[in-house]
Amino acid sequence: MKARLTLTLDEELIAKAKDYANKSGRSLSEIVENYLKAILILDKNKDLGKIEISPFVKSLSIGSGLSADLDYKKEYTDYLIEKYK
Repeated sequence: MKARLTLTLDEELIAKAKDYANKSGRSLSEIVENYLKAILILDKNKDLGKIEISPFVKSLSIGSGLSADLDYKKEYTDYLIEKYK
């Protein structure tokens, strides 16, 4: 069952996150929901120290801006290549 949640965030972060969601063809709610699910799974498994967090996710957690020309697909591909070397 879905329920509504009100969050208070920095306006600039919200604008950038909405733009990112729009460009990636997903809703901001979907992105936040998936992020929270991932955190809960990691916490449950107690593997937080073993997981490398991508620069994009770090930027979300600290509220830093994203580059307008960020190629998230390339970044993720590079991350996976490095991870499975």
